[in-house]
Amino acid sequence: MNENYSGNIMAQNTLNSDPIETHRRLRGKIKIQEKAKIKTQQDLAVLYTPGVAKPCLEIKRDKSLAYEYTMKGNAVAIVTDGTRVLGLGDIGPEAALPVMEGKALIMQQFAKIDAFPICLNTKNADEIVMIVKAIAPGFGAINLEDIQTPKVFEIEERLTRELEIPVFHDDQHGTAMVALAGLYNALKVIGKTKDRNVKIGIVGAGSAGYAIAKLLSAAGFSNIVVFDSKGAIFEGRSELEEYKKVLARMNISGFSGKINEFEGAQVIISASAPGSLPLETVRKMTKPNIVFALSNPNSELTLEQAKELQIEVFGTGRSDYPNQINNSICFPGFLRALLDLRVKKITNEMKIAAAKAIAECVKNPTTQMIVPDPFDRRVVKRIFKRVKQTIEKQKTQE
Repeated sequence: MNENYSGNIMAQNTLNSDPIETHRRLRGKIKIQEKAKIKTQQDLAVLYTPGVAKPCLEIKRDKSLAYEYTMKGNAVAIVTDGTRVLGLGDIGPEAALPVMEGKALIMQQFAKIDAFPICLNTKNADEIVMIVKAIAPGFGAINLEDIQTPKVFEIEERLTRELEIPVFHDDQHGTAMVALAGLYNALKVIGKTKDRNVKIGIVGAGSAGYAIAKLLSAAGFSNIVVFDSKGAIFEGRSELEEYKKVLARMNISGFSGKINEFEGAQVIISASAPGSLPLETVRKMTKPNIVFALSNPNSELTLEQAKELQIEVFGTGRSDYPNQINNSICFPGFLRALLDLRVKKITNEMKIAAAKAIAECVKNPTTQMIVPDPFDRRVVKRIFKRVKQTIEKQKTQE
């Protein structure tokens, strides 16, 4: 047996600060571990043949029993083609594997979910849909991860329509839920708790920007302008992709200029890249203001720039700054709820419920704390409770 793979990870888990050395030593951040020991012939007969035939036949009779007799109800497939990994871009499926392992590790340690990295050697949307549909029987949920836009929108929509298990795209749904949670509490800090007409600018129309805009709109925020590299997205702009037409309809003001011409916003959420949010735009914001600069690993604005610009509430995706608006706060608890409640389709109401649950974990938000720490163990339970209440309410209204 190769000792590099056989040791107890917790026993060797005094981590080195050097990522390369740590990954070389661990040779994978996750592993499969048994729930039962085979010690006798009787154990073998029960856990494997001939005993295993009984649950097989029961599941053949009723496929839903796979949730009772197998790991299906606790299993998530983390599916990627490696075309949009973190801030690294199209680096391929093998290079994406360390990130997928990291996601699986977080799911296991924070929410006791068994997640499996599925790194696909294809960039074709039809092939990705076909493969995910083919492996779906073994999983309780699908987590799409780090797939380039707009292709991922088509993949998510098709899989959501064609599968009977939930399809969660963390770059969209997770980021949007945490951004909404942060916004709820940031508005409390500046005394605008009930104002759903605050002027909001969203910089970036990729997966995160698209999903944030849609979820904010679903939550009742009505004054949203989304910007891509060409400027504001508005109805009447030529050559808009289909998903951008959705964003254009949110622009009720009809603003059609560039981001550096945008004035009077009280909230700006940027999910783009360093340098995409002009300082002059921030200077033209209404005071007190809220800015989330979510680009990773380097945010659009530094903490020093935020202080110089006198931003009231400043959030980023960075762990070394206050107010980390990071989807790791959300996805373990949300997926735990999807699995335990056997959700088939994710709704906006569920996502809004999760955002409210996250926000509630910060009882008295301040400029330095608008979202809970990722290590706050209350988050998973609160998300479950809120999503369950939402599902029960939806059922009573049907």
